[in-house]
Amino acid sequence: MAATSVVGIYRRVSAFLKAAGSFVNPSAPARTGCRFSLSLLCKNTPHATSFLQCKLLHTTLSRKGLEEFFDDPKNWGEEKVKSGASWTCQQLRNKSNEDLHKLWYVLLKERNMLLTLEQEAKRQCLPMPSPERLEKVVDSMDALDKVVQEREDALRLLQTGQEKARPGAWRRDIFGRIIWHKFKQWPLPWYLNKRYNRKRFFTMPYVDHFVRLRLEKQARISARKKSLQRKKEKILQAKFPHLAKDQKSSTA
Repeated sequence: MAATSVVGIYRRVSAFLKAAGSFVNPSAPARTGCRFSLSLLCKNTPHATSFLQCKLLHTTLSRKGLEEFFDDPKNWGEEKVKSGASWTCQQLRNKSNEDLHKLWYVLLKERNMLLTLEQEAKRQCLPMPSPERLEKVVDSMDALDKVVQEREDALRLLQTGQEKARPGAWRRDIFGRIIWHKFKQWPLPWYLNKRYNRKRFFTMPYVDHFVRLRLEKQARISARKKSLQRKKEKILQAKFPHLAKDQKSSTA
């Protein structure tokens, strides 16, 4: 009985090894004994990449942390820091959209650094070194925003023919003022919409008198400003007559 049981166990093990031989990776080195390697891929998969050659997903560590909110250590203690001129609209128009996107974040990081430097100078009751840098960055960001808006307007004019992003119309309110009314999508037509009908885009006849008075007031204010400007120019000409002569000779 013992001999037959050993033979049965041997036959079962050999049958198992034969069945598992179809899943053995042929590219693996030969090993002695009963140890074998199983492959998770099918036998007919050609030139399959080994799992050992696959790299794990990883991210690179940031080189700097909160140090980017502060100026370069070389500039610490300096009264003046050299900086270039601000970006102009003409220079930014020659850049691509991708370059403008990158430049915006560079300027934003520079602005955050300068604002941190300004706050630290206020805390220590010290003058900020080269405060004109912040003005240059702000001017550059304003110019970049203007260039991007120009491109969006040009694209919208090309696609839809509308000058503004949200269509509208000039209308007169109940006080006689001319306002820009932005159109809005409604689920109901305008003659069935009670909320829209409550908006009065007209002026009653008794408001015309007050409209004329408002226009007269605005005309008087502008005339008063012009007369005050002329008086100041006469005083400066009397005080500095040589400047007036130089100005006349330059215009001639």
